Amino acid sequence: MISTDSSLSPALLTLAIGAAGAAFAALLHMPAPFLTGPALSVTLAALAGLQARLPDRFRDACFVLVGVNLGASVTPEAIDTAIRWPLSLVVLALSVLAIILLGSRLLRRLFGFDRMSALLTATPGHLSFVLSLSTDVRADLLQVTMIQTIRVLALTLLVPFLAPLLGHGDLPVLPPQGAPPMPLWILLPLLALSALAGLALQRFRVPAALLLGGMGLSALGHATGTISGSVPAWLSVPAFVTMGTLIGTRFSGVTPSMLWKALGAASLLTVFATLVSLAAAALVSKLLGLPILSALIAFAPGGLETMIAMSLLLNADPAYVTTHHVFRLLMLTVVVPVLVARTRRVMAREAAARPPRD
Repeated sequence: MISTDSSLSPALLTLAIGAAGAAFAALLHMPAPFLTGPALSVTLAALAGLQARLPDRFRDACFVLVGVNLGASVTPEAIDTAIRWPLSLVVLALSVLAIILLGSRLLRRLFGFDRMSALLTATPGHLSFVLSLSTDVRADLLQVTMIQTIRVLALTLLVPFLAPLLGHGDLPVLPPQGAPPMPLWILLPLLALSALAGLALQRFRVPAALLLGGMGLSALGHATGTISGSVPAWLSVPAFVTMGTLIGTRFSGVTPSMLWKALGAASLLTVFATLVSLAAAALVSKLLGLPILSALIAFAPGGLETMIAMSLLLNADPAYVTTHHVFRLLMLTVVVPVLVARTRRVMAREAAARPPRD
């Protein structure tokens, strides 16, 4: 059992463990070590009893930094390829529906989930929105949250290792070197304006608002040639490490027995969702001539912020990946309430059809 009786606060201890995990992963030449290393090390520490946490403002600042860095890679050439994306979005929508409908059926048949729990568990993301639809959702919310958290961690660790198997070759261990760093007299005002844009998006409940606010302003400036350059590595690398650490903090308070109980269903669902996403990504890559790595990260139903950051770390197309992950969440915003209402009606009919108890 890890004790938090230390001169370091839990937040500093959490960051230290995340940084150590990133350094160890880089030493082992793991792909995307600044995400995968902290995610794994902090998860293990949380399961051992660490109250892993990060300050909200520090987390938000890192989201803005990563967003600005992502926007720096949006070039006019990348925008020119956007004309091919509508078909890709259609395939993504079909893959998301397949994961929800077939995944929920698998959970019901193989693990005995009730209809509502199976639906919420199989939904690939947007869990906070799903659970906020109603206060009287009749589902095992703890189990749903556990399985969803395991899915996000598993995909964060799995996607970087799948890419070389798909013929992409060796992946970069360090972030790819693109444009030279922005001077501070440009970077600091851009970060301030990006934070304001993110806060404005938050008022409209836009997912990953701070990251998208930073990316939007940075992309606009770089695409029009108003600004150039990227976020310096001494700022961007700690921001990526923080994002990996955040994944691990979701396991704070989770015991090994709770993890073990959810592991079977989580493993099945993650493998199924990965296979569906991989098939859809391969189809889009073949039809549209897009890099399989970009398609895989865009279709993988992992955390929005994590997958977008991974696109930069693995030298994929951030604009393509971001568009698809935002589209997935917007689609779920429309589709999930319909499916929840439909599931409630089915459950009500089944309850009415049951014979009354003596």
